Amino acid sequence: MQIVSATSAFPKHYYSQEMLFAALQQYWGDRLAKPEVLRRLHKNVGVDGRFLALPIDAYPLLKGWGEANDHWIRTALDLGYCSISRGLTEAGLSASDVGVLFFTSVTGIASPSIDARLINRMAFSPHVKRIPMFGLGCVAGAAGIARAADYVRAYPDQVAVLLAVELCSLTLQREDLSVANMISAGLFGDGAAAVVIAGEKCDWMRTSQGPKILATRSVFYPETEEMMGWEISEKGFRIVLSAEVPNLIQQKLGADVDQFLADLGRDRADVGSWVLHTGGPKVLEATASALGLQNGQLDASWDCLRRVGNLSSASVLVVLEDVMKNRRPAPGTLGVLAAMGPGFCSELVALEW
Repeated sequence: MQIVSATSAFPKHYYSQEMLFAALQQYWGDRLAKPEVLRRLHKNVGVDGRFLALPIDAYPLLKGWGEANDHWIRTALDLGYCSISRGLTEAGLSASDVGVLFFTSVTGIASPSIDARLINRMAFSPHVKRIPMFGLGCVAGAAGIARAADYVRAYPDQVAVLLAVELCSLTLQREDLSVANMISAGLFGDGAAAVVIAGEKCDWMRTSQGPKILATRSVFYPETEEMMGWEISEKGFRIVLSAEVPNLIQQKLGADVDQFLADLGRDRADVGSWVLHTGGPKVLEATASALGLQNGQLDASWDCLRRVGNLSSASVLVVLEDVMKNRRPAPGTLGVLAAMGPGFCSELVALEW
């Protein structure tokens, strides 16, 4: 099993963090009792700017969740088309070569799902299998790679495509002035990423320079479901984000990674490449502490956070793209790709570069 390509796509609207802060200050107006709190939160998230699905002045005009979700469908289709097309082109494949299409998002809903609509637009085979996944949130990029790996392990002569599209700006709640929502408004951005994964019996795969998938591991933490997710009402998605998430990462992630590697006959010292979900500053700091990472080992994740914010499920895939194209480890290097998200849970993927 091998990751053949990882490619991202973003909306055309990009704004600096300062511009976004000013727009949010106006958006909330007099209801924002302490604007200095919003400014402090925006400065502390480590983000320089973000892409938005819509022009910045369009958000106050949205009439409700239905209209926002219509924009989600249109933009998800455009970004999905772009990211998958780029990924297949890099792999030297066409849509008709794909055996299964995984789609994940947690910022909008559609039936038929986005994957079905892309089949109509992109000339996939009418026999392609569709697996839409909703509700996994930030962990879904890593989980999607793991599930795609399961598929090509069972069907080693086939190709799987994973698409993650997150348009976090379309979930912003005007009535919610909680700290969680203000952090979310300063941290999360919009974007998409696609990953092409091939089974070991794909003859052309031998020429690919992407990492091999050695193993995957899912870890669920019981009785932690209130730590992250959505409260869903007639107004849409309201963020649930506990301050305890970094503490849980500190408590769990190191031992989980160590056990995963031990089962492969390896240990943490053997890992030369880390591809980790961007989270936010506190999440990345907790991750570095839990795994004993230092000296730039999380630079790819920090840089992704700075450039585009937290993209939920797409973030770890954008980090993967950066590592594949700009920070490729030496051949034979052991790598770990990982993310955590609602459940609460983690997904771990062992790679060989």
